[in-house]
Amino acid sequence: MGRQWYEYPSLALQLASLGKLREDLRKDNLFEAPGIRPKVEVAEPPPEVLRARTPDGTWNDLSDPEMGAKGTGFGRNVPLAKTKPDRARLLDPNPRDISEKLMARDTFKPAGIINALAAAWLQFENHNWFFHGSGVEDGAIEVPLRDGDEWPGNRMLIRKTPLLEGQGPANGNAPIYVNQETHWWDASQIYGSGPERQAEIRTFEGGKVKLGDDLRLPHSDEPGIDLTGMKENWWVGVGLLHTLFAREHNSVCDALHKEYPEFDDQRLFEIAWLVVAALIAKIHTVEWTTCVLRHPALQIGMNANWYGALGETFKDRLGRVGDSEILSGIIGSSTDHHSAPFALTEEFTSVYRMHPLIPDDWEFRSLASGELLERAYFTDIQGKYTRDFMDRYEMGDMWFTFGVASAGAVCLHNYPNALRKLTRVDGQVTDLATLDIVRDRERGVPRYNDFREAINMPRRKSFADLTPNKQWAAEIADIYKGDIDLVDLQVGMYAEKPPKGFGFSDTAFRIFILMASRRFKSDRFFTKDFRPEIYTKLGFDWVNNTTMKDVLLRHYPELAPAVQGVDRVFAPWGNAPESKNPISRLAGTVKAYMPFGD
Repeated sequence: MGRQWYEYPSLALQLASLGKLREDLRKDNLFEAPGIRPKVEVAEPPPEVLRARTPDGTWNDLSDPEMGAKGTGFGRNVPLAKTKPDRARLLDPNPRDISEKLMARDTFKPAGIINALAAAWLQFENHNWFFHGSGVEDGAIEVPLRDGDEWPGNRMLIRKTPLLEGQGPANGNAPIYVNQETHWWDASQIYGSGPERQAEIRTFEGGKVKLGDDLRLPHSDEPGIDLTGMKENWWVGVGLLHTLFAREHNSVCDALHKEYPEFDDQRLFEIAWLVVAALIAKIHTVEWTTCVLRHPALQIGMNANWYGALGETFKDRLGRVGDSEILSGIIGSSTDHHSAPFALTEEFTSVYRMHPLIPDDWEFRSLASGELLERAYFTDIQGKYTRDFMDRYEMGDMWFTFGVASAGAVCLHNYPNALRKLTRVDGQVTDLATLDIVRDRERGVPRYNDFREAINMPRRKSFADLTPNKQWAAEIADIYKGDIDLVDLQVGMYAEKPPKGFGFSDTAFRIFILMASRRFKSDRFFTKDFRPEIYTKLGFDWVNNTTMKDVLLRHYPELAPAVQGVDRVFAPWGNAPESKNPISRLAGTVKAYMPFGD
């Protein structure tokens, strides 16, 4: 299979290799199982869908209105023949043993290059993209427990993943599981998937969403959970981000009303929704991703996704040069689904499982002084405890805490122990590390070597080939009884040595480079309809001219000293220059965990 993209000697050759890699993946690794969504006779689109997103994700593609809608199935990145649920080996090796012996955090290994805000951001985004539902209780999967395992009730039961409605038992290839969210990059975590949920968060006055007099989100009917577009896996990190972008939505509405006083509530809401969704997608692409993937080729490549090779300044001043996504970026180019209709995929869900990013132990600090306010364990700041905890502190102190704390490294022996015994919002006690392994096997996501082969990567021939960490190689070999082909996808990705500057594995990155650009290229509101005529001139400029730091300082100007000189908001703020910055004494205290000694 030749050299990997990062092994080429020059940046130009690396970029050329990455470009070819993406085109090959677009051609060879997009698959749609039959019956993934209802086929409907296409009528004349309602006028309102031409200018705005819909709450359930329908009508993004005007010729196929159910594509990407809430309640439709996940696609695949590997050939359908390779997606059989691993029923015979569903519990082999025991996933609880993998959790205990390979995943469990022994000591916290900091990522160093990214802060805890970056960890919260990823979960915030995941809630936009996919949710398989709360599971089917009938016929739950029972994970065997070893003698001495102190799991509550001495039984570990995992609910089965719901199949797409109308499917029989998934005995053949490509079982289709249903996405409870829309598949589009539409900020549904804020606005809700479906008209009923969206109506709950709206004021129906001035286009705005609900906020309290204290500019925090209202309480929902779930203990500890704020009223927003989703209710799952709630904690302080996502609470901060949901509050921030609800406030940003209302600021956009105020600006739109001032500029276009003739717009009614619905028009203001739908334009602000377009603007905030596009702004979040832009921040993820050119700020979050370039912070997590520090390789020079990726710095250029991710910015080129948005701006093109000619760069931000050229595009801002002179606009697009034709329809070329290479020269002028995907944003504003023509729409193209490539080799399959758009849907998020089961493999995309798998590679975005990066729970080691989350610390177990937290030190909440004062924005004014940097002094310690409280130590907390993750279980104290999540689920039903979240809102009470947040109400005890100023927002600036909480933002500051997330800015100076390091995220965890995505590697073995760094899975948060709090998440390995987590009481979820629905009351279930879950070992997420065990669950991650079971879900891949249940849903027919190939094991590590088969997965790599399916995306045109070389198979690992030995455990030493899998990881240069000799201790890890021996531990994995012991768990998998010497069979390298049994190694699960999650274990292999966490064990890999990432390319230089990467925050996660190259195997995960292959799906990322495909699906990151696909979520833009398939979406009408990022391609042919990303224009002032749809967004308004004010909204179009708002997206193009706003950064994450701008959003933070618009709503929390007290953060200005803390982020002075910080170019990457998702990197630890302790790297800011000394001045009146209260965190200067913390600078340099966070070092990256280097599991391979380099």
